[in-house]
Amino acid sequence: MSQAVLTVDLAALVANWRALDAMGAAETAACVKADGYGLGAAKVARALGDAGCQTFFVAIAQEGAALRAALGPGPMIGVFGGHMAGDTALIKEGDLTPMLNSPDQVKRHFGALPDQAFGVQLDTGMNRLGMEADEWGEMRNSLPATPALVMSHLACADEPNHRMNTAQLNAFREMTDGETTRLSLAATGGTLLGADYHFDLTRPGIGIYGGAPYSAGKAAVHLALPVIQIRDVAVGETVGYGNIWTAKRPSRIATVSGGYADGLIRAVGRSAHLYADGVSCPLVGRVSMDLITV
Repeated sequence: MSQAVLTVDLAALVANWRALDAMGAAETAACVKADGYGLGAAKVARALGDAGCQTFFVAIAQEGAALRAALGPGPMIGVFGGHMAGDTALIKEGDLTPMLNSPDQVKRHFGALPDQAFGVQLDTGMNRLGMEADEWGEMRNSLPATPALVMSHLACADEPNHRMNTAQLNAFREMTDGETTRLSLAATGGTLLGADYHFDLTRPGIGIYGGAPYSAGKAAVHLALPVIQIRDVAVGETVGYGNIWTAKRPSRIATVSGGYADGLIRAVGRSAHLYADGVSCPLVGRVSMDLITV
């Protein structure tokens, strides 16, 4: 067979979620945006739901509507992008919980769906999504209803000793002082930082799928690429487009079925390694459309 095979290990994925859940007393949600990090949001979320996960997060309302169709009623589905223009019907019909990011979104949400659950996202220094301190100070006491969740997001949690972590933690505490609703600051990296960052709910994403910074996680995805041809290359010979790799010693080169048409982006370059029976085989030359050489 000359086609690559991607295997998704749902048991490993569930084990990662359970391990992250065991790190503290907070509820552990799951991020399944971008179609479950490319692995199929419906299958991933159903497996996690069977394991006990009751709160999920997606990026946009369209993802939330598809997830609700897969999960049915019950679990909370939070939408990081909030309540955008055109989202009202999706939010209502999918019983989604938008994380409102600005005064404009607050106005839109309560003008269209005053009885629909919502959350609030705060910007504690990442400058990506969420209300800044002055906006939140003006809105906080005038909200027509109580948010289901108040959250923020850490910019540098992958680096445990980065000063930004403490700065954002302090900012979040200050912005939510006296808040009685549920609070959430930690994704995967924040979960690993410890209990101070957990609050009421953690929402790991990449760690569930076995990715960094959760180094103890099990691999949830395995990619098998068949070898089409093997050749011996002499010193001074080049491999691939542009002659960018030259053999400095006699080398055995395998041509493997897979390339940028399969998502193996050209930018991977010479930093990538494949493995044959546990032996590291560095990529040489450029990534082609449907072939790579190692």
